[in-house]
Amino acid sequence: LGRRRGGFVGAGGVMATFVLVHGAWHGSWCWKRVRARLRAQGHEVFTPTLTGIGERSHLLDRAIDLETHIRDVEQLIRWEELTDVILCGHSYGGMVISGAADRLPERLRALVYIDAFVPEDGKAVFDYLLPERAATFRQQAAAQGDGWRLPPLPGAAFNLNAADLAWVDRQCTAQPLATFTQPLRLSRPVDELARVALILAGGYRTSSFRQFAATAEARGWPTAILPGGHDLMLDCPEDLTRALVAAI
Repeated sequence: LGRRRGGFVGAGGVMATFVLVHGAWHGSWCWKRVRARLRAQGHEVFTPTLTGIGERSHLLDRAIDLETHIRDVEQLIRWEELTDVILCGHSYGGMVISGAADRLPERLRALVYIDAFVPEDGKAVFDYLLPERAATFRQQAAAQGDGWRLPPLPGAAFNLNAADLAWVDRQCTAQPLATFTQPLRLSRPVDELARVALILAGGYRTSSFRQFAATAEARGWPTAILPGGHDLMLDCPEDLTRALVAAI
């Protein structure tokens, strides 16, 4: 893979298995546009919904933490007997795919972080946020979620396109606070687990994820900047699909 703004230079035409992991408050539903495009090209695509969120929100419980969500993805890969996987995580999903990759490196072809956290061992989501932002989340959980649930942020906070705002606000559900506070445990850096690529949202003005561009630069990871808000799979599904296929 070479590096250029707006996408990856890769070998096209190779069929692949993608596992797309959503971010906080979202669910499998957010991938429908990208999923359809990848499948139309002949790729195999899995879009698990993490426990307690989206269509699995009836399972929401204070015991759900980052470990729960890592196990969701780990178990999918094991039970579907997947190999040579392009494991992709959006936003909070970057924490999840890192944990799953640490347990199943032999099953992976690449890790793709889509405007996502690219964590180090011992770090939690809150370690990568400004202290005042983390404090706000804790206050919201205390005021609106019995101290353990985070109400969803409105789509406008992610610079989402206007046409999807009302729909996304209807679809998003509460996130267990423990998924943001539990530290991730990794046996080694993520780029020792699989090949790594980074995709950033050029139109997300208050991004917490651009901090990882310096890491990508230092380690030589291919990086793409796409012209959309944080929910790139909704704002620019065609561009994101091309970038994911190039990551093969």
